[in-house]
Amino acid sequence: MAQNKKTEFPENIQRMASFTKLLSHPARIAILEVLAKKQTCVCGEIVEILPLAQSTVSQHLKELKEGGLVKGEVEGTTSCYCIHWENLSQAYHEFTEHIEFIQKFKIKDGSCCE
Repeated sequence: MAQNKKTEFPENIQRMASFTKLLSHPARIAILEVLAKKQTCVCGEIVEILPLAQSTVSQHLKELKEGGLVKGEVEGTTSCYCIHWENLSQAYHEFTEHIEFIQKFKIKDGSCCE
């Protein structure tokens, strides 16, 4: 059986991989946009706004919550969600730091693969 090698990478790289995986589906990006625009907790309105089934929205919200980008709580039969701004800001900061680090090594006169 193949061994999972993810844990052999530094923790900051593992976090970046998790963050970018969370943003790798257009539905999750759209859900984050809806939550950001509402500027308050959203309870069930996402299905009315996006062309997605309730079960699909629920699955993506679950992944966003498990990944720490969204907070949510159950109120009776309704689940309400909002962006976890502190975690999103931290992930954004780490992401931009990684990109800036990688760009330091950019070949000034073009790419070696051109």
